[in-house]
Amino acid sequence: MFIGAAGLHAPAAQAARAVECIVPAKPGGGMDGACRMIRKALPLATEDAPVKISYLPGGIGAVAWSSVVSQRRGGADTLVTFSGGSLLNLAQGKYGKAAVSDVRWLAGVGVDYGMIAVRSDAPYKNLRELIDAMRSEPGKITVGVSGTVGSQDWLKVAMIARRAGVDPRNFRFVALEGGGDSFTALQANHVQVISGDASEAASSAKDGKFRVLAVLSEQRLPGVLAEVPTAREQGFDVVWPIIRGFYMSAHVSDADYQRWVAVFDRTMATDEFKRQRATAGLYPFAMTGAPLTDYVRKVVEQYRKQSQELGLVR
Repeated sequence: MFIGAAGLHAPAAQAARAVECIVPAKPGGGMDGACRMIRKALPLATEDAPVKISYLPGGIGAVAWSSVVSQRRGGADTLVTFSGGSLLNLAQGKYGKAAVSDVRWLAGVGVDYGMIAVRSDAPYKNLRELIDAMRSEPGKITVGVSGTVGSQDWLKVAMIARRAGVDPRNFRFVALEGGGDSFTALQANHVQVISGDASEAASSAKDGKFRVLAVLSEQRLPGVLAEVPTAREQGFDVVWPIIRGFYMSAHVSDADYQRWVAVFDRTMATDEFKRQRATAGLYPFAMTGAPLTDYVRKVVEQYRKQSQELGLVR
């Protein structure tokens, strides 16, 4: 896939400009993985102009969003990764008085799925055993989630609990900053369960320190997690897809924005990108420019309605 910069029909000087990929979380999670995938895949990722990854955690994406919207960060070659969780936070007003139109939605590069994991030495062998334990002693088991009450990781657990007839408000949740932070907390036994994303689990579960109890996909996922049953298989009809992608500053010129749309369109059409996407634990989803913007607008509105129904927002 590593096509040359000449394939972009851009001047050599333009191809040599440094590219920054901002991760709105700490290292090690799914957002970090998206930037690392793009660093390997983008045709602009040359020795003269490597893709620099910068970490800007805080507020589960709010700090990065504010920095880009206010123009403190975010030039013509700055990409910011986002996830379905970012869209949920936007829908719930966790980015302040923010709107979909505050940024330029560039590319959706893949879809991830939710998962529930414990340490490998935990007594729970499946999701049913975990939920039964949480029902009997809800204050004993601490669940680590990215974000606070109402975040997508919280909602994953809440939806499973409701399917089991359990009130999730009785559970103990700990707010963490991204998937990398969640697995670190789980390994240290600061939390006994984490709700996160399958791509994070695929990279973290290889060393045998963790056990993934369920993936929140329609069917079992290929690859490292192929033996992990879905929540549906275990009697909990919960599916949670998570788009991953990139946005840019709204102040970027139309020419620069369209240049990047073309870069992603060409990149995502190649076999090498598809291999990199699979390696990152993501599944097919490719959308750029105006279609992606329309998709994001619809998803944010859907999340807003769901959050209102759950009493999370007015």
